[in-house]
Amino acid sequence: MDGGAAMVAVGVGRAAVAALVSCLLVALPLRCAGQTNLKSPQDIQVYVVNTNFTLRWNYAGNDTNVTFSAEYRWFEDFEKNETEWKELPGCQNVTRTECDFSSAITKYYDNHHVRIRAERREEVSPWSSIVEMTPYVIAQISPPGIELQSINGVIKIKLSPPEANQVQKMWIDDLSFKYNLVIWENSSNAEFRNRSIFPVDIIDGLAPDTTYCLKVQATNPMDAKEGLFSPIRCVKTTRKVNVLLCPTNVSVLALNMKFHLHWNNKYKQHVSYNVQYLIGYLKKLYDDYSTKWLNVPGCENITDTQCNFSSIITTTSGIFYLRVQAMSEYNKSCLSNEVKVDPLVTNEIGPPGVKVDISDVLLHIQISPPGGSESEDMRDHYDLSYRVLYWKNSSNNEEEIKTKEIKQTIGTISDLAPSTLYCVKVQAFSKAYNKSSHFSKEECIKTPGDETLLLIILATFVTALFAVLLVVTPLVFALYQAYSKIKYVFFPSCQPPLNIEGFGGQLFNSPFLSTTEEAIENCSIIETIITEEANQIDFKDYKHSKQSSRDSGNYSNDDDTSGSKVSEEMLEKEII
Repeated sequence: MDGGAAMVAVGVGRAAVAALVSCLLVALPLRCAGQTNLKSPQDIQVYVVNTNFTLRWNYAGNDTNVTFSAEYRWFEDFEKNETEWKELPGCQNVTRTECDFSSAITKYYDNHHVRIRAERREEVSPWSSIVEMTPYVIAQISPPGIELQSINGVIKIKLSPPEANQVQKMWIDDLSFKYNLVIWENSSNAEFRNRSIFPVDIIDGLAPDTTYCLKVQATNPMDAKEGLFSPIRCVKTTRKVNVLLCPTNVSVLALNMKFHLHWNNKYKQHVSYNVQYLIGYLKKLYDDYSTKWLNVPGCENITDTQCNFSSIITTTSGIFYLRVQAMSEYNKSCLSNEVKVDPLVTNEIGPPGVKVDISDVLLHIQISPPGGSESEDMRDHYDLSYRVLYWKNSSNNEEEIKTKEIKQTIGTISDLAPSTLYCVKVQAFSKAYNKSSHFSKEECIKTPGDETLLLIILATFVTALFAVLLVVTPLVFALYQAYSKIKYVFFPSCQPPLNIEGFGGQLFNSPFLSTTEEAIENCSIIETIITEEANQIDFKDYKHSKQSSRDSGNYSNDDDTSGSKVSEEMLEKEII
């Protein structure tokens, strides 16, 4: 009994432990499965403004006492190998759904990965999806700083760059920024106006005693980025003091790169003017440029209301600003409004020069570029083309005007009717700048008739034939001389004498073997007292000696031969 009771007690104890364990498993969350009870953060986003980094997310769980921690890693120089995850400073055990991690990011051009998870005590959720970002690519430009001053009916504005006075900068070059201003009257039916402004600028054309509101945005055209607008600022304008001394209606007239400034004067007393200019680059700086204005040479202390300022346009790629300062005899001074001059945009193209001529059945057109041969800027920068209009100048009927576009300054027109008056006018235009000149003056010329045309063709043929003869004749003569020299050297015309023609079985016809004439004396041997037999023997010996003498020489002339024959005849007579 005692043993059986003990066995029963042990079984009851085991059952009680099992029941307790089952209760605990039902009542408490499972530690090993703790990651499945907390949900992962969703909609992870990174916001970058200049060098300020903010991580934001959403959490759909209803759990309390949940915190969030993030990790990050980055890849230098686009390397493919994964680096270790590190804790993201500023984003550890955060209770809100955003955190600032600006201090952690210093590599603005490297690729970064960010992830985040929810935590509660020892429980953690699965990691969120990875967010990939390159800071410089997603960064936004912050608003610029603004200073306003209302004076004499205008608003003076001064801007500071978006990252002024910051050590760490996302945007290295402050001069690359451009600024867009939005201004409107502070009223219910306000009309918004947009315009570009410089870091130091004047907003004019405003109504007096009126409150205007404005905001400014910085842009970076090189990276195609538009920044955030500044907070709205409002200011009230003052009433402008009208001074008759101030020049008005300041305008620029430019033709063929010759620039003139014109203005009006309402002041009836004596007044002199100084024309001043400012290089446009200075307006892009954040410094005050009021002391950087210069006087235009030749436009100082003048009384005329116009000025030629072509001398200051030393480059066609820059921008200039001009204004007129009026000074009265009482040492009072007033400045006009500024006018902007972009040389290639402000300049107008003048009509070209035209000359026409008739040759054969073609009408030749010679075009002189606008501005003459000295205006290199017109040719080099405008890339001019020419529109040629030509027609038959006939009073009987209206002829169709034909058009031809050419790039060269020389053009031709074919298919002309004989004995017809043709008229031509030309217009210069530039597609790059969308500019065109007025048409030139009409130039007319009459084509020759049929008979005249035949004469022209015949004269042209004769002239061409004569030119060919002039070229061919010296060439033929030179070839003939060369042929003669070659023939003389290698194929001589003179032959050696017959007495040596067969010597050695070869002909001595080389001109390189020179021979000298050997003088042969004409001798006569007269013997008066000899016998007939001795005479015959001696005569034979003489002939044999004579023949040997001839063989020993090269040749003899005809006179020598005839002399020998006479001597032989005389000798024979004496012997007989």
